Amino acid sequence: MLRLACSLLLSAAVALPLAAHADEATDALRDAVADSARNPDNAVRDAYRHPVETLAFFGVKPTDTVIEITPGGGWYAEILAPYLGGHGKYVAAAVDPHALPEGGGRDYQARARQRLDALFAGSPTRYGQAAIVAYNPAAPAFGDAASADVVLTFRNVHNWRSAGQAEGMFRGFFAVLKPGGVLGVVEHRAAADVAADDRSGYVGQAQVIAMAEAAGFRLDASSEINANPKDTKDHPNGVWMLPPTNQHDAADDAKYQAIGESDRMTLRFIKPAAE
Repeated sequence: MLRLACSLLLSAAVALPLAAHADEATDALRDAVADSARNPDNAVRDAYRHPVETLAFFGVKPTDTVIEITPGGGWYAEILAPYLGGHGKYVAAAVDPHALPEGGGRDYQARARQRLDALFAGSPTRYGQAAIVAYNPAAPAFGDAASADVVLTFRNVHNWRSAGQAEGMFRGFFAVLKPGGVLGVVEHRAAADVAADDRSGYVGQAQVIAMAEAAGFRLDASSEINANPKDTKDHPNGVWMLPPTNQHDAADDAKYQAIGESDRMTLRFIKPAAE
């Protein structure tokens, strides 16, 4: 009985500091999200993207090396870079335009890279510790093997899947993560599996899980943080009819604003530790 009691006391002693560290990390996330330096247009979307809850679910700590895949306009970079700037590292993985053929999205990716460069250069205080790694989507590599604690991707899988690149991307995530590292995926969720050439912007949740598992990951948990039951997922021109893209007739604006942003899966995968 004495041995059992000592064991329980030791477990409690370990659990309390771990819980305290988790609370501190969540508080730091809240501060990063509440920062008045954020773009006000970005902050308006917090109601749909739930950044504090999402990043806490993925277990992102201030000491982590985090790679965000194709950060677009920098919506999450604006939160993550300052959050990680003191003790961790934020890495934006952007498509290398020079790796693409003419007419294969080179101009689009070049403009995306210019926006990212301008964002970082425009606020050295916020982004001074951030780094950019360029990758070729045909043979993706995001850094040294086993160098990252967390890889994050937000609403990108449908693009890779339609381009036939998804399997290679997931293998790249697996290679760059440390054993025990986390892959966090947020993606527009289809009602069921979709065809490989689907252009709706939605992907079946089981399909994303299967791709990650085929690369070696283990599904650790899923969350409904970013779910939206109002999204019927049957829009004539796909997810882009919803906010924030709003590719719909002006007469239908009230309808789509009432729906809000898409229904999204939120999945946490683990790279298994070495045997």
